[in-house]
Order: sequence, then structure tokens, then C-alpha cells
Amino acid sequence: MSDEIKHECGIAVLRLLKPLSYYRDKYGTPLYGLDKLYLLMEKQHNRGQDGAGVVNIKLDVDAGNKYFSRIRSVKSQPIQDVFAQINKPIAKLRRKFPEKIEDLDWLKKNVAFTGELFMGHLRYGTYGVNGIESCHPLLRQNNWKSRNLAVAGNFNLTNVDEIFDELVQLGQHPKERSDTVTILEKIGHFLDEENDILFKRFNADNYTNKEISTLIASEIDLKPILSRAAKRWDGGFTIGGLLGHGDAFVMRDPNGIRPAYYYHDDEIAVVASERPAIQTAFNLSSDQLKEIKPGHALIIKASGQIYEKEFKTPGVKKSCSFERIYFSRGTDVD
Repeated sequence: MSDEIKHECGIAVLRLLKPLSYYRDKYGTPLYGLDKLYLLMEKQHNRGQDGAGVVNIKLDVDAGNKYFSRIRSVKSQPIQDVFAQINKPIAKLRRKFPEKIEDLDWLKKNVAFTGELFMGHLRYGTYGVNGIESCHPLLRQNNWKSRNLAVAGNFNLTNVDEIFDELVQLGQHPKERSDTVTILEKIGHFLDEENDILFKRFNADNYTNKEISTLIASEIDLKPILSRAAKRWDGGFTIGGLLGHGDAFVMRDPNGIRPAYYYHDDEIAVVASERPAIQTAFNLSSDQLKEIKPGHALIIKASGQIYEKEFKTPGVKKSCSFERIYFSRGTDVD
């Protein structure tokens, strides 16, 4: 039984590939990533005016320090509200202790949203209650970094009930019967399994638990996780995900129903629902951008390695007509 199309949303994923000092020296601010994420989301604001959310991960943070931050809003101007909340403590710091902004080690250790990996989401709700719990990114938290998962997306699965029942048969107890939570828990289940497999392998080689955590973060392979999670998904989707240790992915449905574009160089890797948003934010031409192929995931490893992998056999291209008509832009070459 198919469900009606429920929502069209927008996502933005940004990974800084250089140390914060690089962006301060070249662009005059260590908050380069945060500023660019704002532009990416603002340039896609037509995709979601019912809610917005941002999540940030700091890489290479010592134990005992917060490395995962999230803010969401359903205010009348959600993007502005999210970034006002993020920028308020930073502005206060500038006024009282301006020298701290230049101390990048201190800044990263003590101020939220100063990490290297960002994901933003814009929610366009066409049904149900537009509460804060409906806003992405959603989190699946754990004390082991490589089991932490944040998910945000633009999607409609037509067989949510079937997938929900599969989770129940696995012994899980999902907190609600929504496509978002179902996707989060489905990916999370196979992420846990992959962690367990790697733990057993490294434990058999007599590594310590601390060493194993580092090895898992380095060796974890997202392709089989995404392939197994999406095996029975039916519908259109572009789904972004961040893992606590710093890996990131954006996966696109096999028929290319939902859009996803990306660009990367030696400074940044960026993905968004709309090509013009990336072009404008980074002053690029359309031919510098690529489209994530249907049935593929763009994977950005914590190490900085970037590649596309097929996770599901591509089908006939069926771009969503609603996307093309409602979200079309005069600045897009298509």
C-alpha cells in the first residue's frame, strides 16, 4: 500500500578539509564553515519554511569534551532562529574576550559549532504537526563515536509500515511509526552490526578496546551498511548522514527522484539539494558541480577521502515533477 507524497525538503552537508587556521588565514574567519552553511541553507529556504536544523561534529576531540552539537527550530523564520542561537554565545565571546576567537584550540574545545563537519536541513511539511520533533537532523546517540548517527533527508518512503515491522521483528522498539525514525533506526541497526563485526575481528587480534575504537573508525565501510539498510526501501530519497567519528554520506534513490549535487576540492566537500545554492555560496560555475548518481552514495571519510559508491542498482530516471516545477530556479542550467 503506497502512501501519498508527504514532504519536500532541503539538505546541505559541508566538510572542511583543512585546519581551522587555514580558513582564518585565507578567508579572515575560523567560522568559515558555519558562514557557508548559512548561505547554503538560506539559498534553499524555499525548500523548507516549517522548520530547520543544524548538526556539527568536531574531529579529533579529546574524551570528556563535547564533539556533537545540534540545534533545531520551528519558529516563523527557522533558519534565522537556528543561526541566532548558534551565534549568540560567539557574539558574546567576541565582546568580552575577543582574543579567544583567535585561539583556535580553545575555540574548538569550548565553543559549539566550531567543528569541521556540518549538516543542515530545511523542512517543508505538508501533513501532520510541525513540531520540533519533526525537524531533522535526528540523532541516534551512543558513547562509542562510530555508533553515533545523525540523519537528515528529503524523502518519501512508500512502504514505511513494512520496514517498521522489520525493525520490530529484529527486536527493536521504535519510538514512533514515521519514515524518518524508521530510516534512522534501519541505518543504525546495520551500523551497529558493522561495529560488532569489526570489534570481534580486532579483539581477536588482541588490540585493546581503546585501540579498537580507533581502528573501527578508520576501517568502517559505509557501502554495505547503506546497501543493507536500503535493500527494501521503496520511494524517492536523498538522505544525508554523519557518524560521530567524522565519516559522512549522502545517498540517492535508484530512480533519481530526489535531487543531490556536490562539489569538492582540497578545501571543502559540499552537497546540497540544489545546484545553484552551491554555485552561489562558493562562486562556482555549473560545470564544476556533479550530480550524485541514482543508487549511489557520496561518501566523505573522516580521513578526507571522497568517493561515490553504488549501494543499490540504479533504475529508470524518474525525477520528481514537483521538485522541477515548484523548486525550479532561473539560475539553474536545467
